[in-house]
Amino acid sequence: MKSNFSLILFLGLSLHAFAQENLSYQKPSKSILDLVDYERPPSVSMDTKKEYMLLTYRDTYKTLDDLNQDEMRLGGLRINPTTNISSSVTYTNNIKLRQIKDKNEIQVSGLPSNPRISNLSWSTNEKKIAFSNTTNSGVELWVVDVASAKATKLTEDNVNANLGNPFSWFNDNENILVKMLPQNRADLLDEKKNLPTGPIVSNASGSISQNRTYQDLLKNKTDEANFQNILTAELYKVNLNGSKTLFKSADMYAGENFSPDGNYLMITTIQKPFSYIVPLNRFPSKTVVYDLQGNEVKVVNEVALNEIMPKGFMATRTGKRNMNWRNDEAATLYYVEALDEGNPENKVDFRDQVSLWKAPFDKNPSQMLKTKQRFDGIIWGNETTAIAFDQWYDTRNTKTYLFNPSDATQDPKIFSDRNSQDIYSDPGNFETIKNAYGKPVLAIENNNLYLLGDGFTKNGQFPFIDEFNLKNEQTKRLYTSTYKDKKEELLSIEDFKKGEVLVQIQSKNEYPNYYFRNINKKDQLTAITSFKNPFESIKNVSKEVIQYKRKDGVALSGTLYLPVGYDKVKKEKLPLLIWAYPTEFKDKNSAGQNNQNPNEFTFPYYGSFVYWVTKGYVVLDDASFPIIGEGTTEPNDTFITQLVDNAEAAISAVAALGYIDRNKVAVGGHSYGAFMVANLLTHSNLFTCGIARSGAYNRTLTPFGFQSEQRNYWEVPGVYNTMSPFMNADKMKTPLLLVHGEADNNPGTFTLQTERYFQALKGLGAPARMVILPKEAHGYAAKENILHLLWEQDQFLEKYLKN
Repeated sequence: MKSNFSLILFLGLSLHAFAQENLSYQKPSKSILDLVDYERPPSVSMDTKKEYMLLTYRDTYKTLDDLNQDEMRLGGLRINPTTNISSSVTYTNNIKLRQIKDKNEIQVSGLPSNPRISNLSWSTNEKKIAFSNTTNSGVELWVVDVASAKATKLTEDNVNANLGNPFSWFNDNENILVKMLPQNRADLLDEKKNLPTGPIVSNASGSISQNRTYQDLLKNKTDEANFQNILTAELYKVNLNGSKTLFKSADMYAGENFSPDGNYLMITTIQKPFSYIVPLNRFPSKTVVYDLQGNEVKVVNEVALNEIMPKGFMATRTGKRNMNWRNDEAATLYYVEALDEGNPENKVDFRDQVSLWKAPFDKNPSQMLKTKQRFDGIIWGNETTAIAFDQWYDTRNTKTYLFNPSDATQDPKIFSDRNSQDIYSDPGNFETIKNAYGKPVLAIENNNLYLLGDGFTKNGQFPFIDEFNLKNEQTKRLYTSTYKDKKEELLSIEDFKKGEVLVQIQSKNEYPNYYFRNINKKDQLTAITSFKNPFESIKNVSKEVIQYKRKDGVALSGTLYLPVGYDKVKKEKLPLLIWAYPTEFKDKNSAGQNNQNPNEFTFPYYGSFVYWVTKGYVVLDDASFPIIGEGTTEPNDTFITQLVDNAEAAISAVAALGYIDRNKVAVGGHSYGAFMVANLLTHSNLFTCGIARSGAYNRTLTPFGFQSEQRNYWEVPGVYNTMSPFMNADKMKTPLLLVHGEADNNPGTFTLQTERYFQALKGLGAPARMVILPKEAHGYAAKENILHLLWEQDQFLEKYLKN
């Protein structure tokens, strides 16, 4: 069935072109279409004991009809008011189970017809799997019995999933706490029918607060009423036999979290007043702990409306935050408080303090830990061992601490002190296991901790497993992957004594598959899955990571693809496509490190130019575009210069290999990458044309910071103006294809950014074409739009680059 939607294309590429072109959806050429139109292999989830595997299937793409649904945009949410679930959910349409030791997949029986499955959740004992199913009028709760692979419906389609996962398992594995629509729920208000009773008035109190640009905020009293309506739910205790009892009456429930022993339930509710300038995560809230009968035990936190924040990424609110249960104890809360009033500019010895509060909260909380930088998380182990993290964005420093949670008088030991962007020094991630409560805690075996690392080095990627001894504090390397023609990812240690590890292995032409590896027995691998390569037509394409330097000596890299069947001896000079995204750094060493692996599976998708290896183009994908600001210098102080230097180095590196005509080079990018493209075409003559998708081009519309820029417009107007392609539109004379989703939901990249930039280019006589994709957000999802996007790019490149 043909869609009723059509694309509106605005043209500025020809003096004889009409201003608008009404164009129906198009498809790209066959070589690209064959790659786009593939069947997606299933996603995999395994239980802790690695006895069962859950296989979830979904359509490769959404359809335009999937995007064309009722939608309300309130408080930062986008929800479907008919079904009461996020309007952007990607649904699973089939699930299967498999015993891992067996190769046969078992179709789960009893599934709903035309299932739209989401929110899959294993029970604590991992014998059941709960999931939600979205009907045409609401959300149902279902459960799968793992042993029998049979699905059973537990509720009607009156579940409230507007804030995400609407249910939590009780520890008894027989009951589920479910958010359900109130029985007496009022109808939503229609803004067109409900005339305002007065103007909208906002006040500035005189306090400095530098909020970024947010999408989908509340705008008026009707929005407030509807926001309260869609969030309000009743909490029910639903038994696996289908019976249900009311647990808590209607409220705006924003979070439900059982204590590890299952005897307490911490519930957070959103409170009034609401805000028109910040989203719901900064609205007032109240957190209360209840017993399993729903009786209040203690109000443990109350948070005020948070519209006023100090400047900087390390700014935070005052009061208790990050409140959660301690995983290694039955019922102990921990929380963090700022010791610098949440203001990064205040000079203090310690930024944050972590405290413990044991249920039933009849005693005062106790201080456990202070961090010199902003708290960044804890991994609990046992009564004497835990790991804490802190970080400071301005210096990119991150520290890892080993500490005793039972003795606040003991100074924490620094396990790691490094630049967070220095991937070569990354010690890896601590391995965790599930404890008796079913919660993840540090894996501690014979006084040893274990770390699984990505293993990036200057010579390539070689993942590793380290053993850290808690007594002598020495590290021992247990395993290093030695593959040079494959990529191995270490996922988890399954048996510490036997040395069994769950891994995923792939190559540039072998789809990622799961294996058990025994690190004590050389080369012993046991295959778990055998997914096939869905992109056979490019399996033998030439692919390598090239490394080169820009003129100031900073090391750069990119993944280079040559067209299918390219003759490296004859070296025909072909057009080059560069796809990139700028990244900010505080030092040249980190900026120059290579995180690309040529053995990563070649997975073409709309977010890169890889499709075009089938069309006679050379492609440099994920080219390094570091923007560096060392010491007191900020990266964006020299943004344009570094941007052009990165591009010139990339082109020269590929040209030196003899593969390209350097007079035929195009550049593309998405979001901040689109911003990069517009600037490169404005401030250099390196490119024949460019493709910019879903970008922001006028930085005065994001005056309180953007991307990694913390300074506001009034502090550095020159930086904002120089970096804004809109402000320099009179200099842009290179053909540019602008693409944007009609419903962009990303902070800062309003669709208006592309529309106004195009109007400026058109008015100044620049060659440009603008394509607005109906119903799309910041990332594109509908097959119709993606196919047309690829057609647009293909036509554009054939016209302005190849020919």
